[in-house]
Amino acid sequence: MKKHVVCLTNEERGQLTELIRKGKAAAYKIRHAHILLKADVDGPAWSDDQIGEAFSVHTKTVGSLRQRFVKQGLEAVLNRKKRARPPRKRKLDGEAEARLIALSCGKPPEGYNRWTLRLLADKAVELEIVDTISYETVRRTLKKRAEAAFVQIVGDPSGAECGVRGPNGGCPGHVSPAIRSADSVGVHG
Repeated sequence: MKKHVVCLTNEERGQLTELIRKGKAAAYKIRHAHILLKADVDGPAWSDDQIGEAFSVHTKTVGSLRQRFVKQGLEAVLNRKKRARPPRKRKLDGEAEARLIALSCGKPPEGYNRWTLRLLADKAVELEIVDTISYETVRRTLKKRAEAAFVQIVGDPSGAECGVRGPNGGCPGHVSPAIRSADSVGVHG
């Protein structure tokens, strides 16, 4: 690969030094600024190996930064490349998410003890909450909920288990009513 020579102007050198001095930029920007300053022919003019060793990056990274600087300029090195395609639009907006959560809290279909992710995905399509949805999207949506609400969805719907709190206020698990003593009914913590 042809070695690209980094020749910074005084203005660029000052901009990079200021970026490093402030330390308020993204870590990759600060690291790229350090690399360019060390690669500058009017500065230390370190080799790619020396720079890679000093900043714990691969020599190919240093080479590609040099190349990007020479071909595209300082802004291309300091700012990440814009996506060619934007990220996908969310499948569930707030209202659809609320309807899915309400559905998961309801009674499961006939013949099932509880909702499965696939059942929820199929029912959401059937009820026209969304056109299509994967069970993985359903899982991620339900995972965002608080632990207590999640226990309501997947836990024992008959209420046969009773929640208890540990000494630190955390939730150590569930204790069956048969195991609890009669004196501890309704006592937490």
